[in-house]
Amino acid sequence: MPETVDTLGSPGTPGFLVIGECVADIVRLPGEADRVHPGGSPANVAYGLARLGRSSTLLTQLGPDTEGRLIADHLASAGVVVRTDGSTGPTPSASVALDAAGQAAYTFAITWTLSPVEPERAPHHLHTGSIATVMEPGATTVLAAVESLRTTATVSYDPNVRAALMGDHDAAVRRVERCVALSDVVKASDEDLAWLYPGQSPESVAARWLGTRGPALVLVTRGAAGALAVTPGGRVTVDAPRTEVVDTVGAGDAFMSGTLHALAAHGLLGAAGRDALRAIDPETVTDVLHHAAASAALTVARAGANPPDEPELRAALSRA
Repeated sequence: MPETVDTLGSPGTPGFLVIGECVADIVRLPGEADRVHPGGSPANVAYGLARLGRSSTLLTQLGPDTEGRLIADHLASAGVVVRTDGSTGPTPSASVALDAAGQAAYTFAITWTLSPVEPERAPHHLHTGSIATVMEPGATTVLAAVESLRTTATVSYDPNVRAALMGDHDAAVRRVERCVALSDVVKASDEDLAWLYPGQSPESVAARWLGTRGPALVLVTRGAAGALAVTPGGRVTVDAPRTEVVDTVGAGDAFMSGTLHALAAHGLLGAAGRDALRAIDPETVTDVLHHAAASAALTVARAGANPPDEPELRAALSRA
């Protein structure tokens, strides 16, 4: 596995720690050979942050197999520092079937047994979510890390619901709500919220999550309908940029990395920025949403979870 230098929390550089799974996405299209893409929602966020020039460390599990080496090389190519707990099981995988509109459906072969690993340096911001926060026994390790680190770092969370892996519905909702309450920034798709709270509007769920006094910013992605942000100061919406969709793999993760990149640029991450984040104004929220939506749009316009680098994102925003 490639060696990298841990720059997390280096002087003057806000460091991001992402905790969660890597997954080898095996994309299957009718009449074509399988294509294997590095994936996993938290891994995609770590990769997206590094592509945008942010110091990014990923705490995860990777097997000593072909897929593990592929993912490690992919992450290292962007500058992500990969740390593992030393487990030697197979790298998790997901078969991804794409429909005619590029929408993805997943079948998983995943275990998550993450053991506690102390960060070598205190992160400025911690991101987690997805399978890593619901699948035991590793989910307990992730939750303990969030509870420990949130005193000195801001926290973001994306439930990234995968219904086949969520287990009992009521227990999953309780786990998600616990993570929401520990977070400063939460992002969920309208599909996530429809599974968690059938029959309830995304807006009402976002407002209720905000009311827990946990998150200062709740974001809801709505595909081609754009995105919604709910803050203590009100709600903001943006349209989705026009783009030709190749596939939607990694779109939500690119939205998340774009969000965190913009929040960092505004000085709203880190424990010292927590009060300012809670007082975020509509103009800043709009700017953050534009960064996030542009990042997602660039990603869906090409195959796999392939988020933009900083020059690409800047160019896309200048054209908007």
